[in-house]
Amino acid sequence: MKNSRTDWLVLAGFCGFLFFFGLAYFGLVGADEPRYAQVAREMLARHDWITPTLGGKPWLEKPPLYYWQAMLVYSIFGVSDWAARLPSAVDATMMVVAIYLFLKRFRPGFQLDGALMTASAAGVVAFARAASTDMPLAAMFTLALLAWYAWYESGAKTFLALFYACLALGALAKGPVAPFLAAAIVVAFAAAKHDHRLLLRSLWIPGMLLFCAVVLPWYIAVQVKNPEFFQVFIFQHNLARFGTNLYHHPEPFWYYVPVVLLGLIPWSVFVATSLAETIRVWWAERQEMLGSEDALNAFLVIWLALPVLFFSLSQSKLPGYILPALPAGTLLLAEYVRRRVTDEERPSVFLIVLHAIVAAMTIVPALMVQYIILQHRLPWGKAAAISFTFAAVLAMGIAITMCTKLGFGALRFITLVPVVLAVAAILRLGAPALDSTLSVRPLTNEISHLEDKPLPLAVTHVSRETEYGLAFYRNQLIGRYESGLVPPGEHLVVAPEGSQAAIAKQVAGRRVSYLGSFAPQGLDYYWVSAVGMEQSH
Repeated sequence: MKNSRTDWLVLAGFCGFLFFFGLAYFGLVGADEPRYAQVAREMLARHDWITPTLGGKPWLEKPPLYYWQAMLVYSIFGVSDWAARLPSAVDATMMVVAIYLFLKRFRPGFQLDGALMTASAAGVVAFARAASTDMPLAAMFTLALLAWYAWYESGAKTFLALFYACLALGALAKGPVAPFLAAAIVVAFAAAKHDHRLLLRSLWIPGMLLFCAVVLPWYIAVQVKNPEFFQVFIFQHNLARFGTNLYHHPEPFWYYVPVVLLGLIPWSVFVATSLAETIRVWWAERQEMLGSEDALNAFLVIWLALPVLFFSLSQSKLPGYILPALPAGTLLLAEYVRRRVTDEERPSVFLIVLHAIVAAMTIVPALMVQYIILQHRLPWGKAAAISFTFAAVLAMGIAITMCTKLGFGALRFITLVPVVLAVAAILRLGAPALDSTLSVRPLTNEISHLEDKPLPLAVTHVSRETEYGLAFYRNQLIGRYESGLVPPGEHLVVAPEGSQAAIAKQVAGRRVSYLGSFAPQGLDYYWVSAVGMEQSH
């Protein structure tokens, strides 16, 4: 009981720091974060739980699970950037807790290791702190597969019901990809076991009815209210996104191999080792392995491999697509460590050194993040020398600790040290640079200080990231000159530096006054008079 209480305190501390601490240290970045955050705000303002809207128009790219979560958070804490990120942090915590409970029930002894390895993987930390649909999908998908395997081992129908419920939530998080991938993994596992009856037993009618009861109400309601939904969501944002380069995210076939390795840092070396070892044993023992408790390892290999293969075939690739596969890697490692500690095996010195280098080197970009963001490179100098020296000392500490009698027993504790230091360094040193160069929050604050009252705002020749960011932080419909959306009245406009003459041509006969510049992003902002006022020179 005491150990269990300690485990929960440790989990709470690490999840609190890795997922929740400093969510407001820098503003929303990219196009997706402010866009999803604004969709949830508009749905809440309209009291509409059915149709996602952006700029007052239906925005049917994604299902509503993230929006619903954000709406609940907004209604409690108010609308803010950190509130927009809170659903992902909560979902990531729920995923980590589920892993802990699964391992405690079915593979006791290293449940804390598996949970903390998952929580500290770079990809999990990054997306747990992002206002996006990726973490809700990954969390629901992970819960679903853990529930299915819990049913497979225990036969308890409660777990099978949970499997279908979580798959339904996954379908509400990002669409049909959740049930499709889960079905593919279960089919592949059953095929590997040559157990077709397992598939028939998995097709549990009460579970399928539960799935439909959770999923269909929203899908039917949104289709009734928006007849274009099926064509926009299924054909454009699922089939076309997978089969074509419609959304301009082309990458090579092998793209997800380095993405997965980076997403699993600092555990990549031992995850790759555990993967190779599991495949070797599977090949050697075939059905013997699948008939024992080691069948979990085969299931995890399939869980890790199939999403990578599936999304590698896609013509549109983004890093977040592979997030649901990452927990399989850390669970595979936890199982690998459990077996090695039980058998009193020691890791090889080569693997220890390689792992120590990979884990410790995360501190270098973390300490140098402001230089990387501002200069787009890693400049050599005193700061770099200090960073590499610190990383070298950390690497030696990790290697020496693991080379003692502790071996695998020290892996979790000693590897978490550079993770905590790296996250702290990014938040402390990198947040100001991230805020000024990648978020429009400081630009919005500058503009707001110049206004006696909020004016309409337009943009011209700026990125989608800037446009969507301004829409969220101003909570306004942003006009875009290139689309002919020039406000007829007095308004402000944000444009690249030195755009005054070009803007004056676009609003001929109206006064254009330069108000200021936001140098970190190369932007100027101007005041434009109402129609009919004389243009200034």
